[in-house]
Amino acid sequence: SGERTLELRVLSDDGRVLDRREAWFTDGDRTLTMTLDLQPEQRNAAGRVIIADQSTAAAVALLDERWRRRPVGIARTGSGHPAQPLLSDVHYLQQALAPYAEVRADDLAALIPSGFAVLLVPDTGTLSEDDRERLETWTTDGGVLVRFAGPLLAANPDTLLPTPIRFGDRALTGALSWTEPMGLAPFPEGSPFFGLAIPEDVQVSRQVLAEPTIDLPEKTWAALADGTPLITADRLGSGWLVLVHTSARPEWSNLSLSGLFVQMLRRMVALSEGVPGAAEGVALQPVRTLDARGVPGPAPATALPIPGGALDETPVGPTHPPGYYGTGDQGQALNLGPTVPPPEPLAGLPSGVVSRGYVAAAEVDLMPPLLAVALALLLFDLLVTLMLRGLLPGLRPRAATAAMVAMLALTIPTFGSPAQAQDMGPDDFALRASTDVWLAYVRTGNATVDETSRAGLETLAQVLSRRTAVEAAGAIGIDPARDELAFFPLLYWPITQDHPPLSPTARSRINGYLRNGGTILFDTRDHAMSSPLGGGPGGQRLQTLLEGLEIPPLLPVPPDHVLTKAFYLMQDFPGRYAGGQLWVEAEDTLIHDGVSSVIIGANDYAAGWAASPSGEALYPVVPGGERQREMARRFGVNLVMYTLTGNYKADQVHVPAILERLGQ
Repeated sequence: SGERTLELRVLSDDGRVLDRREAWFTDGDRTLTMTLDLQPEQRNAAGRVIIADQSTAAAVALLDERWRRRPVGIARTGSGHPAQPLLSDVHYLQQALAPYAEVRADDLAALIPSGFAVLLVPDTGTLSEDDRERLETWTTDGGVLVRFAGPLLAANPDTLLPTPIRFGDRALTGALSWTEPMGLAPFPEGSPFFGLAIPEDVQVSRQVLAEPTIDLPEKTWAALADGTPLITADRLGSGWLVLVHTSARPEWSNLSLSGLFVQMLRRMVALSEGVPGAAEGVALQPVRTLDARGVPGPAPATALPIPGGALDETPVGPTHPPGYYGTGDQGQALNLGPTVPPPEPLAGLPSGVVSRGYVAAAEVDLMPPLLAVALALLLFDLLVTLMLRGLLPGLRPRAATAAMVAMLALTIPTFGSPAQAQDMGPDDFALRASTDVWLAYVRTGNATVDETSRAGLETLAQVLSRRTAVEAAGAIGIDPARDELAFFPLLYWPITQDHPPLSPTARSRINGYLRNGGTILFDTRDHAMSSPLGGGPGGQRLQTLLEGLEIPPLLPVPPDHVLTKAFYLMQDFPGRYAGGQLWVEAEDTLIHDGVSSVIIGANDYAAGWAASPSGEALYPVVPGGERQREMARRFGVNLVMYTLTGNYKADQVHVPAILERLGQ
C-alpha cells in the first residue's frame, strides 16, 4: 500500500556500480517491470543487478555467461592470400576483435556447430545449400551473422541477406567515375552505432548497393554521406542478420584501418545473446553461491552439482543455493528471485490469536540482586550462629534483623552494571581510561550491537592477556561527540542502518583523533566489501557517515602488510564471516609510525570474537568451524599489536644492518 521508491544497481564482479535506476511502485502495484538499457561495455562488465538496501539473496539477480561470453568465429572463404595476411579479410577482423573477444578462424562448416555467438563471414561466393540452411537455423536460434560484401558477393548475390542487393558494385573512384571516395553520414538514433564519433579520414571507394525497398531506412544502421546504405541489418528469428556493404580489407575502403571499425565490430558482437557455458548432459558444479544476505562467496560443502540441461528446472534449496554453476569462466546463474511467490497478507487466523510485529525480547539481569540476597543471607546466618553460641549477648533478634536489612541495602548498589563512559564525569572517565589499556568501541544506540561489541572486545582483551604482553583491562563504550578519544589507540566502530548522523562536534573530534595517530576499524558487518565502501547496506550507510571526515586513500591489505605478521602470520582476516577485502591506508600516505588511521572491513569482527563468561561462543561463524573463529581472534590480536607497536615488524628487515653498525 502507498507509494515506494526502490533503486536498482548494476554491479560488476568487483563491486563497481555500472548503472543506477529508480523504480516507483504506486499504490496497489504488486509487480514492476523495468528495462535496463546498458551500453555494450556496461553489459559485458555486468555481474549482477541488485535492489539497493535489501540484504537478501532474493534481491540479487546474477548475470551469467550467456550475457557476456560471446565467442566470435571468422569464416575462411578462400579470398585473400594466407602468405600475405595484409591482403586477407580474416587478418583485419582478427586484429580488430582479438583484444576484446574469443576469436577463432576456421572453415565455415567447422564453425557452425562449434557454439559461437557471432559469425563473421567475409566476401564469399554463392553459399552451398547446406551452409545456407545451417547458417539460417543458427541465426534463427539467436546467433549474429555478419557478412561483408566484395567482388564475389557482388557477382553472386544470394538470399541470406537483410535486404536484396543489386548485381555488381558501385565504384566511387576511377578513370570513368565522376565521384570521389565518400565519407560516412552520422549514425541514426536507432542504430547500435549511434553516438560513435566518425573520423573525417574514413572513406569508402566501392560498395554493393541495396535494392530500394519501403523498409530499407529502418534496416539501415550506417550510410554514406549521400544516403546510400553502408550497413544494413534485420531480425531473423531470435538473431540478427547483418550485411556490411563493403569489404573487410582496405581494397574497397579504409574503414578497416580505423578505430571506428573496432568500435563498430564490438557493438555488433554485443548484440549477441552469448552461449551457454556447458553442453547438454554435462553436470554443472557449484562455483560461487550467495548466502542468505545476498553476498557471493565460495560454494558450501553441502551444495551439489546440477545435471546438464536441468538448470532451469532446478529448485533453489539447501543443496542448490543460488549462485553460479559450471566452471570458473563458464558459469550459469541460478537465481532465487524468480522462485519466490508474491507476498500475501497473513489471513485466516483463528479467533483469539493476537497478531503483532517482531519485537526484541525483554531480558532482566537477575544476577546482581540474587548475589546481594545471597550475601545478606550469609551475613544473617553468621549473626544467628554467633547469637546461638552466646558470643553476642547484647544483640537482640530485632536488632539482628535490622542489621541484615541495612547490609542488604548497602550491598545491592555494589552489584550494579559496569559503569560506562556516559555514567562518569570527565575527570573520572579520564582517570579510568588513562590508567589501563582499554579496547574502545563506539556506541551506536542499538542495544544488541553495542552488547555484541562489548562482549567481543572483552573476549579479545582476555585473549590478549593470555597470549601476549598486552594487559588490556577490558572494553569501554564511548560517544565521539562527548568523550575524549585520545586515550584509546584503537576504536572499533560497528555500522548500523539506524546509526544517527555525526554532529559537527563529533566530526571535529574524530578528525583530530585521526590526525594525531588514532586508528578506527569501521565494520559494516554486511560481508559486502569489494570496494572501500562496500556494496551492501552497511557500506552505503558508512559512506553517509564518513561525509566530512578526513579519510585517506585506501587499498586492499597487501600480502606483505604489517597486519599479516604483527603477531600471527596470516593472509585472511575473517570475523563472523569469512572472505571479502580488508582496506587500509595507502602506504605512501602513512605518517604515524606506519600505522593506518582507517581500516574498513565487513566481516562482523566483534561477533566473531564474542564469547560468554564461561567461554562459549555467542554467535555462529559463517561458513563455520572453530578454525575460522580462531583465525578471527588471531586477526584481533594482530590488529591490537599493529596499533600498539606501529611499524616494528616492518623494521625487522633492518635488524642485521643495525647489529652490524652496533658491532662497529
